[in-house]
Amino acid sequence: MKKLFTLLTLAASLLFATPAFAYTVKPGDTMSKISREHHITLQELADENPQISNLNLIYPGQEINTDKTIKSIAPKTVEPVNVNLSNEEIDLLARLVRAEAQTESLEGKIAVACVVLNRVESPQFPNSIKEVIYAPGQFQPVQNGEINKPADEESIQAVNAALSHQRQLVQGALFFYNPAIATSRWLDSRSTTHVIGQHVFKM
Repeated sequence: MKKLFTLLTLAASLLFATPAFAYTVKPGDTMSKISREHHITLQELADENPQISNLNLIYPGQEINTDKTIKSIAPKTVEPVNVNLSNEEIDLLARLVRAEAQTESLEGKIAVACVVLNRVESPQFPNSIKEVIYAPGQFQPVQNGEINKPADEESIQAVNAALSHQRQLVQGALFFYNPAIATSRWLDSRSTTHVIGQHVFKM
């Protein structure tokens, strides 16, 4: 009888077990955060969860499928930006980060710095920090003069992180914007790589 009870208990546990690749959303979670923690791109996570129509709208207790075994993408090999940047270049990048992401978290600031570094690596953009930042029409702080204000401590910290252990935070992202205040919507049609704070990062 005891053996039968054990078998029935085992069968029930298998029947009602949570799928191996299911993740239960916790308070404060975002799809971007979940994708990073499970080493899956945001696009892969979206593909695995077609039931979620709005990636910015998830709730605690919701089950998210994090299985990427079917749609795995080999990591891209990129040539790293020369980390031997001049103090002038680091200061310029930190000033842009402050101006673009002063209300964002440290992670959001690092992501903005990484976008600039991604552009330097990309054949679509100039190959220096200064040329990328001052390219015509690319960054609002250049146009409104905010770029000339000094960087704060957290923005400098963000640049240092983007140049080292957080370099791949928003891998592949070449653009970012805040869709809530954007006056131009041309980025809406591009593929989203990450959502961090109020910024959406695009390829």
